[in-house]
Amino acid sequence: MITSVMFDMGGTLEDIYVDERSQREAVEKLQAMLAEAGLDTGVGLEELKKRVDAGWVRYGQFRDPTNIELKPEQIWCDYVLTDFGFPREKLAPVSESIAHMWEVTHYHRALRPRVAEMLEGLRSLGMKLGVVSNTAALYQVFDILEEYGIRDYFQDVTLSSVTGFRKPDPNIFQVSLRQLQSEPEQCVYVGDTVSRDIIGSKRAGFAAAIQIGSQLTKEKDKGIRREFEPDYLVEDIYEVYPIVKGLLG
Repeated sequence: MITSVMFDMGGTLEDIYVDERSQREAVEKLQAMLAEAGLDTGVGLEELKKRVDAGWVRYGQFRDPTNIELKPEQIWCDYVLTDFGFPREKLAPVSESIAHMWEVTHYHRALRPRVAEMLEGLRSLGMKLGVVSNTAALYQVFDILEEYGIRDYFQDVTLSSVTGFRKPDPNIFQVSLRQLQSEPEQCVYVGDTVSRDIIGSKRAGFAAAIQIGSQLTKEKDKGIRREFEPDYLVEDIYEVYPIVKGLLG
């Protein structure tokens, strides 16, 4: 019996993409935030972007093989901005603000059409609902859910930045299962990537995994070993509701 449905955030509940404008705006805001904290990069925007990009690559080289997410203070002090040698006592206090800004500025984000109607339908079926998301900020997902007006649908929001585990590590799914007091064989997971969402939820023993494509899907799934495939493919997020309803028999 299906009792619970969990969702990925970026690329699933919301459309998400990066372009030159969003990248430049994020770097401009980063420069301003650092200056306000008394931290002078001593370089122009192009050089700052180059160094930040290199810092994210450096962090990815640690993060991706381990599926470990560090706290914003560690990410920005020890990886992304380490080339600048900023005093930790000045950078650490503003790291979460920077992380939050980066998540909502570097990426264009918008709630997918009919998400609220889909969630309302699942709630009418008595489903427990959760979010399991990889993110490098502590509070951004909670704030965005509030802004979208859908926070109250979810009994649990489990984040890599809080747990320290990143999808596809089954541990992040286990945290949410315990929060929802659900067994994996009672759960459906919805995400936009095979590499993180489908493989992760299947490794955790979920009953079914639904994939919805996003603008990040090809990038994130490039060259992966497809250990598992989605049970269902959808183009409209609303389709999750009739699929789950059908699983109830």
